[in-house]
Amino acid sequence: MAFGYTILGFGSGGSAFSPYDADYLIIAGGGAGGPSPGGGGGAGGYRTSFPGGTKISLDAATISITVGTAATGGTGSTGTGLTKGGDSTIGLAAGNFSSSGGGSGVNDGFGTGDLNDGGSGGGTPHQGSPKGDGNIGGYSPVEGYDGGQSGGGNYSGSGGGGASGAGSNASPGHSGAGGPGGNGLANSITGSSVTRAGGGGGAGWVNAPSGGSGGTGGGGPGHAGNPGPAGVDGTASTGSGGGGSAYGASGGVPGGAGGTGIVIIRIPAANAPAALAVAPGTNTVATDSPTGDKICTFTVDGTLTLA
Repeated sequence: MAFGYTILGFGSGGSAFSPYDADYLIIAGGGAGGPSPGGGGGAGGYRTSFPGGTKISLDAATISITVGTAATGGTGSTGTGLTKGGDSTIGLAAGNFSSSGGGSGVNDGFGTGDLNDGGSGGGTPHQGSPKGDGNIGGYSPVEGYDGGQSGGGNYSGSGGGGASGAGSNASPGHSGAGGPGGNGLANSITGSSVTRAGGGGGAGWVNAPSGGSGGTGGGGPGHAGNPGPAGVDGTASTGSGGGGSAYGASGGVPGGAGGTGIVIIRIPAANAPAALAVAPGTNTVATDSPTGDKICTFTVDGTLTLA
């Protein structure tokens, strides 16, 4: 009698799993606006294959999806509590496929290190320098753009970078307006064109007429005044940046939070599995008309199961 093991293939009954090619749109969480008066938050990194790009291979029966968290706005001269956006990830067997969280609207003068660098860079605050760098993942095409750079002559905050362009510098002087955020990018992977991942607007200094507008696709505008209101949050599920906060006592007005990210996977009808499911229930599966493609949308962390 021979001893040993029978080696089976992957999956039930020894049959190997057959991968499915799919298009994707993966956007990380947006950066937050900075405090008193702060720069705008940069959008989360934006990567897509649709239409006409190189698809990914869904190479496992169960794939974990991580949706990038929104950055939180901080307060005070050191930006206490401020974070940058979280990465979004498609957990393939061959390795994670990711986009980078957006940078927030502060700089090294706040003692925050690289929090202003991200998928798109955060704008700089009152007299701030250096700007936040975008595309920190080093991807091609780029996942996002730099934030604006205010500099010593600009008392207001600059805009955060967006998926299709850089944030703008604040207007110069004590009365210059905050810089607008960089614009987002439109995509029709769901069957309808939607613009996402706009940068947040920079806040205005005490005498400024206004803060910067948010970039198209959900960027939060910045505010102005003394004392002034908090920056506006980036729109949820767009990966957009939050707006910078206006001047407040001891920097106590928080910047706007970033928008949460999103992951969309589109499986062509000709390549679709016999069955698929997403979890938890807040994530969805839809069938595109007239193509019959399966569109899986993740707005929270979850799993994609293929059969």
